[in-house]
Amino acid sequence: MTAADISKYGRLMRSQALKRIFDLVGASLLLLLLAPFALIVAILIRLTMGSPVIFRQVRPGLHGRPFVMYKFRTMLELRDAQGNLLPDEQRITWIGRQIRRLSLDEIPELWNVLRGDMSLVGPRPLLMEYIPLYTAEQARRHEVKPGITGWALVHGRNMLDWEEKFRLDIWYVDNHNLWLDLRILALTIWMVLKREGVSFPGHETMPRFAGERR
Repeated sequence: MTAADISKYGRLMRSQALKRIFDLVGASLLLLLLAPFALIVAILIRLTMGSPVIFRQVRPGLHGRPFVMYKFRTMLELRDAQGNLLPDEQRITWIGRQIRRLSLDEIPELWNVLRGDMSLVGPRPLLMEYIPLYTAEQARRHEVKPGITGWALVHGRNMLDWEEKFRLDIWYVDNHNLWLDLRILALTIWMVLKREGVSFPGHETMPRFAGERR
């Protein structure tokens, strides 16, 4: 290993350590600040949808390693005669839709940040089943920890198509730093206040990723 490689590795380690400290402090403060809202959301979900209040799902983390992500539940477990889940549009409740528009469903992900599964800022963790569908370039989104918010989110959220989302994710992987994270967090507040881009046009959420277009 050359001196240049050692220096580059040292900078990388310092950057990762600083990001982790930033995540721990930021997530802790946000949990304290948002605790009253989280309690209200939990009560509303319990009264209107019953249990469970928390939605758990396995998602890919750093280098694609699976972890359990936590969110507030916004949909009912409604199934057809064959046992298949009904479309999101039929399962989401009115309360769930308001929770999503205000991004309050994401609050439990702060626990994932404290655990080290996620970062405050990074590419959004998608479904495990998408991993075999990625191109080699798209799979690079897993070179950093997934985030509660990210560069793609502040550039259109769910109004972007998959190709554009992945392009922005890779740009973040190649350019991320603390100042960019601070900028993304500030832009996220503005996006949440505007309540834009919560769903893809014509859909309640985001259509499933089916692989690269041919």
